[in-house]
Order: sequence, then C-alpha cells, then structure tokens
Amino acid sequence: MNPNHNTIRLEKKEDYRAVENLVREAFWNVYRPGCLEHYVIHVLREDPAFVRELDFVMEQDGALIGQNMFMRTVINADDGRVIPVLTMGPIGITPELKRKGYGKKLLDYSLERAAALGFGAVLFEGNIGFYGHSGFTYARSFGIRYHDLPEGADDSFFLCRELVPGYLEGITGVYRTPRGYYVDEAEAEEFDKTFPPKEKLRLPGQLF
Repeated sequence: MNPNHNTIRLEKKEDYRAVENLVREAFWNVYRPGCLEHYVIHVLREDPAFVRELDFVMEQDGALIGQNMFMRTVINADDGRVIPVLTMGPIGITPELKRKGYGKKLLDYSLERAAALGFGAVLFEGNIGFYGHSGFTYARSFGIRYHDLPEGADDSFFLCRELVPGYLEGITGVYRTPRGYYVDEAEAEEFDKTFPPKEKLRLPGQLF
C-alpha cells in the first residue's frame, strides 16, 4: 500500500463505530493495558469544543485506515489575555500501516486545513521524534507552560506549532487541556465491553 494513493475526508456519522474500533486497535496496550482513546473520541464528538470541520478520516481502497481530530482550547496568558488555540488527537493509523508514512500525510493535511480555517496554533502532548517532522517543537520555546506541571518537571512531551507565523509572539502563559479528554475510566470500561474482547497486557514503555 502506498501512502500517496489514498483519500482524506471529513468523518461522517455512519463512520463513528468503525472509527472508534480503528482507534481502539491503534492504541490498544500502547500507553496502558487496553486503552481509553476510543471512548475519548466517542465523548469528544459531543463536546462544544469539538471542531467538526477538522474531524478527518483516511481511506485506502474503501477501508478506513486512519483518523485525526481537533478541539478548541486556550492559553491563559500571563498578561490576562485568553488566546484561542487548538489541541489535537487522538490521531491514529491502523496498526499494520504504522511507520509507513500514512500518519505524517494525515497530520500534514490536517494542519494545512486548520491553517486554512484561520486557526493560529496547535498545542498537544506527543513525541517530538515524530511530530518534529511536521513542524512541531517544544512548547517551552514559545513560553507556554503545561497546566499543573511542577516547575522543573520534564515537559518534553508538550509540543507546539504555530499555524500563523508570529501568532504566539510576545505571549507567555498556561495551556489548558480541554476537560473532555478526562474521561471516567469506569465508563470507558463499560463502553469497551461493547467491542470484541481483547487481552489487556502490561508492557514495557507504557505510561499508565
């Protein structure tokens, strides 16, 4: 399969269950035994901060192979201003196609569309080794701090990309993750029972 021969389009309601299953497969046992991301996207679609114009799926030969989505949030600037920004994710590619260029193509397209709609910057949690190839850098270089993170703690997970050059110039402050990302784990567990059973494994490198 070739990442240049596919389609990226907006998600439709009839895609919802298939996309949730794709996200489940993409994140299963990655950051924790099992995953929460498929429930997160299920919940976020009804959140007022959800950006439907930036809710994308990727198809190859008629099959869903990837997805990405964005949420509106803010930076509480140190000078009292409230700066509108985006956050992103979950972004996922079906496991068998990871590390083959599909994720970067989907990401770059998503960012281009966000910029075209006039959004100024994207901040989120991710791996600089991957997202650095799409123009992201450490948010600290813009003077933006991650909420509730103690001073001096590792913030290398917190990334930023300006979509409008200079959008964050002269701004320092605190980024707020939208509340919708903090799902109830018991509710997520019940939601997961509506999918085919999968084994939860404790693996090296998991965060939770």
